[in-house]
Amino acid sequence: MRGRSPQVRIDADLGQLRVARIVGAFGASRILNEKAARSQFMGGMIWGISFALYEHGVYDERLGRIVNNNLAEYHVPTNADAGTIETLWVNEVDDHASPIGAKGIGEIGITGAAAAIANAVYHATGKRVRDLPITLEKRL
Repeated sequence: MRGRSPQVRIDADLGQLRVARIVGAFGASRILNEKAARSQFMGGMIWGISFALYEHGVYDERLGRIVNNNLAEYHVPTNADAGTIETLWVNEVDDHASPIGAKGIGEIGITGAAAAIANAVYHATGKRVRDLPITLEKRL
């Protein structure tokens, strides 16, 4: 993810972390439908927020299997968890990608989002967290 780093806010009393603003800039070749492209980029960035702050798959170390057995234990963000999301892209033609100069952008929005959020947390707190999700325990 290029562009400005995400802005995070941390409640001083509760230690609750929120992504207040995130900007993504993408080189995605020729954009055929701007509304759909914006939605794809935003969805990917929200997925990146989820990956950085909420998603936690618990593994059985002996069997190598995920032991979360339902989505009630697997937290994902809601609308309230995603602050301002801005998307930018370079509208260019890539003749090597396809005959019409376009390529798929399905999950490009997630690229780098979690790392950018981790860097924003480091900038805000001085604590480097290298293991996701970024929880309160890891920031203490």
